[in-house]
Amino acid sequence: MRPLQESEKLVTDFIGYLRLERGLSEHTLQGYSTDVRHLLDYITDCGTDVANATTELLHNFLCTLHDLGISARSQARVISGIRSFFKFLRIEGYITTDPCELLEAPRFGRTLPDVLSVEDIDRMIAALDPDKEETPRNHAIIETLYGSGLRVSELVELRLSRINFEEGYMIITGKGNKQRLVPLSPESIRLIQEYLPIRERLNIKPDARDILFLNRRGAQLTRIMVFYVIRDAAAMAGIQKKVSPHTLRHSFATHLLEGGANLRAIQEMLGHESIATTEIYLHLDRSRLRTELLTHHPHYRHS
Repeated sequence: MRPLQESEKLVTDFIGYLRLERGLSEHTLQGYSTDVRHLLDYITDCGTDVANATTELLHNFLCTLHDLGISARSQARVISGIRSFFKFLRIEGYITTDPCELLEAPRFGRTLPDVLSVEDIDRMIAALDPDKEETPRNHAIIETLYGSGLRVSELVELRLSRINFEEGYMIITGKGNKQRLVPLSPESIRLIQEYLPIRERLNIKPDARDILFLNRRGAQLTRIMVFYVIRDAAAMAGIQKKVSPHTLRHSFATHLLEGGANLRAIQEMLGHESIATTEIYLHLDRSRLRTELLTHHPHYRHS
């Protein structure tokens, strides 16, 4: 068995392994590295090291997270990182048995965000102050999030070179660096093209030349900046629901389903690897699904 390295070196090597093997986003990698550092500190405080960590010790670590009020969903993310870490340790020869094999993830219910109506979204857009210089950008952001169902991380990384205005689509790089084609609505195209002359007047940073949505300093927007844009627009529109960029993504998918779109098509546009994720993500209209069965399934047609 390989001798253990210093903790920080282990974390650095682990993150390098994930970056190469799994192609995870920098945000996910940062979360995993933080979680593993907390675990290593806990193991050290218990007077042992990762090579001697037991399932019971890991379970106790998770219990401390629960006692601190960490949600079950966040605990599940921590477990995912810990499992990946011990898999890495085993592959690299630091351990011979994996204590995570019997570690159970916390159970949590399916929670779905609120859905905005088309009228809600129109009110958000109408509430934008026409006298503010960032309003054309914010209008384009809201329309692109709702019109194409992008994740906020995908929106802030959206590049001009990946947009085909003539054909009306964008190339989006999603989770795991997987690329997909996503339609761009005529309204989104119009608003983005109205924003572009304003964008060109900015002092654009060299590393943001190809980034579509920029802040007033010419730098790439952060996810939290987009969150504030959406939150503030909803507040100005008098919407009482908790609204975030994810709400617009969920509204996009729900409205498509309610309009009769194919679930597989929605899955592709959202960039879900599994159809099961799409089914969980959406409010399934059971009466509509029953109608689909009666219409298309041979055993139902004559019943």
